[in-house]
Amino acid sequence: MLRSLMRAVPAIMLAVAATLTAPTALAVPAAPAIAADPAAPGAYPVAYADLTVSASGRSYSARVWYPGTTAGANAPVAQGLHPGLAFGHGFFQDISKYESTLRHYASWGLITVTPKSQGGISPSHSGFADDLNAGLTWLTTQNSTTGSRFAGAVDTSRYALSGHSMGGGAALLAASRNPAVKSVSTLAAAETNPSAVTASAALTIPAQYVGGSKDTVAGVDGHQRKMYNAKPAPTQLRVITGGFHCGFTDSGDFGCDSGSVTRAEQQRLTRAVTTTYLLYTLGLDTSLRDQVWGAAAQNLPGVVYTARP
Repeated sequence: MLRSLMRAVPAIMLAVAATLTAPTALAVPAAPAIAADPAAPGAYPVAYADLTVSASGRSYSARVWYPGTTAGANAPVAQGLHPGLAFGHGFFQDISKYESTLRHYASWGLITVTPKSQGGISPSHSGFADDLNAGLTWLTTQNSTTGSRFAGAVDTSRYALSGHSMGGGAALLAASRNPAVKSVSTLAAAETNPSAVTASAALTIPAQYVGGSKDTVAGVDGHQRKMYNAKPAPTQLRVITGGFHCGFTDSGDFGCDSGSVTRAEQQRLTRAVTTTYLLYTLGLDTSLRDQVWGAAAQNLPGVVYTARP
């Protein structure tokens, strides 16, 4: 018996040593995941400010949505560096029509400049593109301006553009003119003058075209598919089954179309595919690749996927 115990001692000592030195979940806490479900609200309180943007010879009124320390108007910006996004409204659409989408982006950490310019009956598409780029230039200036709400809060290496309908086409024009932009995502992007199709062909950054299969204003085949076909890889076309042009806005107007999916469901799917795409292509969460370019993207219910990664 004694001889057996003596032979067992080394093994027991090794087991005890391994137990004492092995890392535990409490000793090494796991890093928090950035995005469990990008269709759901993010972790940041949503704040906003109404102000005047002046940059690059452009000047206009805008609302800026951003991650705050608390929710509401003019709250301080949440700690850390946050990507910049400029979002263009549709033809004759007030920026308030996009509040749910813009609030969602802010909850995930994006600072979004939303110009109120080019809202009349004869907007300049080229001027609107310049307004969007001026919004990003303004963020760069604000980031280095002492006393600015956004001083030291903007990640100037991560800029993106987005927009709906005319604003989506203008976002593509703007992206083709601005080497600081790293990604562009559009909602029912409409052809513009100058051509958003031609601008798409010149882009080397990732571009996402989201449309609705029941859109009778800027239909997929007449607009987004042409842009997608012109765009070199990486690019993707996401078509919401039953989606409609005005389904990308929070409410309809006179002359709006309708689809076979509810506005709430269309916007849920829109938030899912665009937030995931922006987080991944801006380098904020590389774990989302499958949801952008892989099987998860191809098999998302309610959205038809075509892509060239």
